[in-house]
Amino acid sequence: MEIGKKIKELRLRNNLTLEELASRSELTKGFLSQVERDLTSPSIATLEDILEALGTDLSHFFQEEKNVQVVFRQNDFFVDEREDSIVEWIVPNAQKNEMEPIILTLLPKEQSQEMTSFVGEEFGYVLSGSIQLVIGNKVYKVNKGETFYLNGKESHYLFNYTNKNAKILWVTTPPMF
Repeated sequence: MEIGKKIKELRLRNNLTLEELASRSELTKGFLSQVERDLTSPSIATLEDILEALGTDLSHFFQEEKNVQVVFRQNDFFVDEREDSIVEWIVPNAQKNEMEPIILTLLPKEQSQEMTSFVGEEFGYVLSGSIQLVIGNKVYKVNKGETFYLNGKESHYLFNYTNKNAKILWVTTPPMF
């Protein structure tokens, strides 16, 4: 691990100049410059001072970053075929994230599960077909290429009132499905 490089990245992420970091950590600008260029190594105590000034600590600083999957292919998706719909989880294990995107295929004359009141938000994009978004006693028609955006204050669901399948990209935060 290049300690100096990582310190410099943290300093820049915190929008600090070398001079500001030197002042906060009570070290000289020249010493910190040498540390950032990996020309010298700080003692553990000095490194703790630098990291404290950068708003972190030794355990977080040396924690290895996990390889996080960024791109998900079709074979990564999990498909749940229900009586009334097909739910495709397009980001595996999305429950650990802050958003949960799914592709929902509603069969003709069927409705999605009812989303009860929750603290969060939802976004939908109709990929094909037409649906009705039912929020309380209000009904909104949403066609292919149109979107909806709502908070979870009221119970709601989607209904496919047509004789063809409807496919919706549906994103909730926090994850709900």
